Amino acid sequence: MNAKVPTVLYVEDDAHDRVLLQSACNEAKLSLNVMPVRDGEEAIAYLQGEGIYSNRERFPFPDMVLLDLKLPRKSGFEVLELIQEHWATAELPVVVLSGSCQQCDTQRAFKSGATSYFEKPASLDQLVELARKIFSKWA
Repeated sequence: MNAKVPTVLYVEDDAHDRVLLQSACNEAKLSLNVMPVRDGEEAIAYLQGEGIYSNRERFPFPDMVLLDLKLPRKSGFEVLELIQEHWATAELPVVVLSGSCQQCDTQRAFKSGATSYFEKPASLDQLVELARKIFSKWA
């Protein structure tokens, strides 16, 4: 019997960071279906199965969301609030991975429904370890 590969919706506007996370997951030998989107509006469309994301075989509903806060069109905070407002997504684990280490951002993220909050690491090795930590717990 094959185990289901967890799907992670990765909301990140920086293409370099998206590639780094995929590299970290590969290096950590994590079996994940990482579905990247570039901004908050794409994240909401993905979660609601709208537009190009309506095909759930191609774009499965995620088991967790990995979310940057500083995004174009809709911020990560807006995405968090929308997730919490909808009964279908309210229980979805949302892990914030942000460049911000400001206490006000951390507090606001948790108040808006974040499950965990991590600052983006400075090196690939640190990102590999963080990916292992995040995905062993949530995915």
